[in-house]
Amino acid sequence: MSTTTEAIGSATQRVEFDPITAAGGEGADVNLDMILDVPVTLAMEVGRTRISIRNLLQLNQGSVVELDRSAGEPLDVFVNGTLVAHGEVVVINERFGIRLTDVISPAERVRKLR
Repeated sequence: MSTTTEAIGSATQRVEFDPITAAGGEGADVNLDMILDVPVTLAMEVGRTRISIRNLLQLNQGSVVELDRSAGEPLDVFVNGTLVAHGEVVVINERFGIRLTDVISPAERVRKLR
């Protein structure tokens, strides 16, 4: 434990604090049980485009919207709006899914926040 002195009036007392460790640092005993049931939003993005409201209102069944990506490029995987991985579409038992091909490292995600 680290120590700090705190002045109270003219008397001085020693206060003890637990050491501060960085998340995932050496010796960090992290208990994730408290957050395992917290819901998050997972979204897969095929691509994006900008379209005027006029053109949006003209869309109907069979319309094609051009995206900013080429066919075959990886999808972006977002958790609560933060890019966490890239992947590709797969079909398993007649259902769509995504196979993660590249997971963004925690250090890279923090760097992109700045």
